[in-house]
Amino acid sequence: MMTSTAPRTALVVGAGPTGLTAAIALRMRGVDVRVVDAAAEGANTSRAAVIHPRTLEVLEPLGVVEAITGRAIRVPRFDIRDGTRTVAHLDLSGLPTRYPWTSMISQADTERILRERLSVVGGGVEWSTAVTGLENPGDERPVVRLESGEQVRPDVVIGADGMHSAVRDLVGIDFPGSGYEQSFVLADVAMDWPVGRDTVSLTFAPDGLVVVAPLPDNRFRVVATMDDAPREPTARQIEDILARRGGSTRVHDVAWSGRFRVHHRLAQTYRRGPVFLVGDAAHVHSPAGGQGMNIGVQDAVTLADILVAGDDPDSYEARRRPRARRVLALTDRMTRAAVVRGSATRRARNRVIATALSVPAVRTRAAMEIAELSHR
Repeated sequence: MMTSTAPRTALVVGAGPTGLTAAIALRMRGVDVRVVDAAAEGANTSRAAVIHPRTLEVLEPLGVVEAITGRAIRVPRFDIRDGTRTVAHLDLSGLPTRYPWTSMISQADTERILRERLSVVGGGVEWSTAVTGLENPGDERPVVRLESGEQVRPDVVIGADGMHSAVRDLVGIDFPGSGYEQSFVLADVAMDWPVGRDTVSLTFAPDGLVVVAPLPDNRFRVVATMDDAPREPTARQIEDILARRGGSTRVHDVAWSGRFRVHHRLAQTYRRGPVFLVGDAAHVHSPAGGQGMNIGVQDAVTLADILVAGDDPDSYEARRRPRARRVLALTDRMTRAAVVRGSATRRARNRVIATALSVPAVRTRAAMEIAELSHR
């Protein structure tokens, strides 16, 4: 069984935002960290594009916040609409934080900033390096086999390798849950959008949900639910989605687009001996509210703090699993509310939202939850 002693060496599997954050946090505290990733290179699309206030707070000690906020678009306002009609809005600008806004930034930019910081503190990423075996996870130093045939024996292994985590599978941790019936369109576009660039628009419509958020370089992120989304939506298809849901516009350019299906799953445990799971390897859920990457980054910082302090390793799961459960429940409710059918049901949903968010205390609680400030 792993003892409560600060590790000297760590292997981080996965070089996305969560894995890079874990590596920086450990390396800055003197741990010899090796980062491997099966991919040939880092993200070159925006993917996860939302960084919430609480995430900026936990990233402060890592020395990356200035670079992130310097690149990101600051968005303090969330508008909830039904077609062209505003149902309610949330304003983050008065929240008790140094960062009273949502930062919209491409995941590719976030990863670049984190990789540069990792390099500064003495680390790097080994691309095209897959983990193929992991033995004796109950021992103090597991044996990890890499695709090259190399074997390494770090003090701890951190699985930050996403929903299809090899680390999680190799140590036999179940990942129960299920997927939603709807598929999602995801695209980054340049377009004529009538809503200000200080606002995220979440629009309900009979055809489904669409979210539009500003990005740097005068682009917008578009996320929309569909029963059967096209594999790579075109400018014309995105225009049609927006027009049918209350946001007629002209799309000038599609930087990239795709479709994906959403799952809500939670790992049976976050730890098997000296092997830990963080981010999407431990929990996946609907993108509603843009919570995923954020709680993954927070997982990574919390785990690093616990490990270098020599605290009880079981305290990691005790602290982070309840947060994941809460996010899974919240995003599931948001997603199911967004895709309700029938005009009477939609009207009832809108009345409930409008009535609840007309109460200042409720509106503040909702903004705190979205900003992830409710669980400092």
